[in-house]
Amino acid sequence: MMSFGRSISWTRFRGAFGTTVVAALVAGAAACSHEAAPSKPASTTETAELPPLKVVDPSDMDTTVKACTDFNLYANGGWLKRDTIPPAYSESGVFKDMADRNELVVKSVLDDAMAKASSLPDTSTEYKLGTFYGSCMDSAAAEAAGVAPIAPQLASIDSITSTAALIPEVARLQMEGTNVLFRYGPSVNAHDAEHYIADFDRGGLGMPDRDYYLNSAASADSMRRAYRVHIARTLVLAGEDSASASKDADRVIALETGMAKAQLPRVARRDPKATDHQMAFDKLHELAPDVDWSAYLHDVGLVTPVSQVNVGEPAYYKALNTLVATRPLEDWRAYLRYHVLSSASPWLSSAFVNENFAFASRFSGAKELLPRWKRCLRVTDAQLGEALGKAYVARTFPPEAKAKAKAVIDDIRAAFHERLLHLTWMSDSTRAHALDKLAKMNEKVGYPDTWRDYSKLTVSKGAFVLNTENASRFEWERVAQRPGQPVDKTEWGITVPTVNAYYNPSKNEMVFPAGALVPQTFDPKADDGANYGSLGGSWAGHEMTHGFDDEGRHYDAHGNLTDWWTPADSKRFNAQAELDATQYDGYIQVDTFHVNGHLTLGENIADYGGALTAYDALEHALQRDGRPGLIDGFTPEQRFFLAYAQSFRVHSRPEGLRTRVKVDPHSPENWRVDGPLSDMEAFAKAFGCKPGDQMVRPRNEVPNIW
Repeated sequence: MMSFGRSISWTRFRGAFGTTVVAALVAGAAACSHEAAPSKPASTTETAELPPLKVVDPSDMDTTVKACTDFNLYANGGWLKRDTIPPAYSESGVFKDMADRNELVVKSVLDDAMAKASSLPDTSTEYKLGTFYGSCMDSAAAEAAGVAPIAPQLASIDSITSTAALIPEVARLQMEGTNVLFRYGPSVNAHDAEHYIADFDRGGLGMPDRDYYLNSAASADSMRRAYRVHIARTLVLAGEDSASASKDADRVIALETGMAKAQLPRVARRDPKATDHQMAFDKLHELAPDVDWSAYLHDVGLVTPVSQVNVGEPAYYKALNTLVATRPLEDWRAYLRYHVLSSASPWLSSAFVNENFAFASRFSGAKELLPRWKRCLRVTDAQLGEALGKAYVARTFPPEAKAKAKAVIDDIRAAFHERLLHLTWMSDSTRAHALDKLAKMNEKVGYPDTWRDYSKLTVSKGAFVLNTENASRFEWERVAQRPGQPVDKTEWGITVPTVNAYYNPSKNEMVFPAGALVPQTFDPKADDGANYGSLGGSWAGHEMTHGFDDEGRHYDAHGNLTDWWTPADSKRFNAQAELDATQYDGYIQVDTFHVNGHLTLGENIADYGGALTAYDALEHALQRDGRPGLIDGFTPEQRFFLAYAQSFRVHSRPEGLRTRVKVDPHSPENWRVDGPLSDMEAFAKAFGCKPGDQMVRPRNEVPNIW
């Protein structure tokens, strides 16, 4: 898929099908020695019908824990006591359980397409879907081919004999899906949200964050040493002798360390202005004169010249220019060679797959390989998602479910509107802009109105790694001409089966795919207390609040980056946001590592605002529709908070939590429950909590934002 410059959306969770932030590192990774065996049908245990999920499940609770002491354990402790994280996963919980059920539906779609492919014309979308998935499932072919499928790429890299030849090779690799040097792509213009702009940003590191290269702690040094060993082993698998591979590993790490030094910390990038540097295209040449940017844009398929670009981190491009101008070409050849191998490793022979996993598991904690069908299903969904989305929807998401989900979301919108009207700290001027932004906030529910055209995608029965390159190039070419063109506001940035949701500030829209609108998130047959707690609080209210968190608040109703706040209101907002950051800084994430309250600030604000708003919506719905009796012994308000907490039911490995400290803008799920609920007077009332209880924070320490 195309490498876009700046991140333009915030998600409720962490990636498709509930995978963690290290998914890009572990996708397709293997540890089992039997990976070389030909692919077999999925086992009975893999495909058996899974038990249904409930929005609120009393069996997951641990009532020996007091609700007013640790509500996350009260709501989820019973499940945590009996859960074991499967070896192939970094975590288990809601995300995995929902994904497992979605994946069985998707697998059925893909199996049907694979079975029919031989009888279909090679121009049909179903043929391409079945052939793509089928070529991935052919592990015997991957084993026999070894490194041969990417030998032409490696030979092309080895032929680089001048600096002038380096960037064209970078352009080709980027189009084929390899993350090297920097990221380029069209993004919504921050100051003209109706049009795209050519966007350049940092990129090209092999570890998840700059901190892994620059931190002096022993744990970071250990990871760097492991990375060096991994690079050398990967190069040896591709045919280098061990002495050359060792030297090349040093070259790769030296280059990436130089790149990391010039990159902004993640917390600094939370300010949208930090990555907003629009300039005339000629200025990019001044920043990095040793790169022919006109030739680069031509090489990546941009036919129409651009006059304006956005450069996310100008200092990075200055440093990159120095590296390009001064580092020997043998350093760059080693760097590109490794990154091509790293990108392809999940889909090559078992030696590459196993080595890829051995390193990636340091970040995730996963112990073994996912079943091949799951790995192939996930990459197919990622690269041909809309080709299978329509069939998925037909099997899982009837129109009445979409209508019910939309009704809940609309109630959340009405409740947020009421909150805006009655905020005592906000001036009328700022309030008017906020109300306008809320009124114009678009919502996409379930699935796209139109499906993507895959007629220009080429899929063959050959090596799967070549099909992934073709799919990446197809996506790149699909959007290559966008700079200067009108923004496609119908486009989805997430596939239909995905267990996730997002808010996009540049389009001022919330997106809720069908894959997320099933139990445990939402059940059309469930009571309002349950649905408003889960779908309403931790999903719809959460995404809506993102439009008004510490980042989203800088964008106006149309998606433009502009300051619509009075100075006094901004000052009041920031003061309350600091209370939120301080609250989460005090929480332990794992071992001795604390939550980073500023890195997670936007998500924490969205969690709190979502819970507050959804609770208001529930109370309105109960007044409008009538109050039911107790369900499983709980009032509607109690079921609201139980649903909210159980929507964050998760069990994580410590390795994954350590990685998340550095790279994930979400707090650990236990604090996503206890943090916002301990700030809510309504929660204390629902469970009879008193001042002094752990779930009742002093009112002078509670942020008053939304």
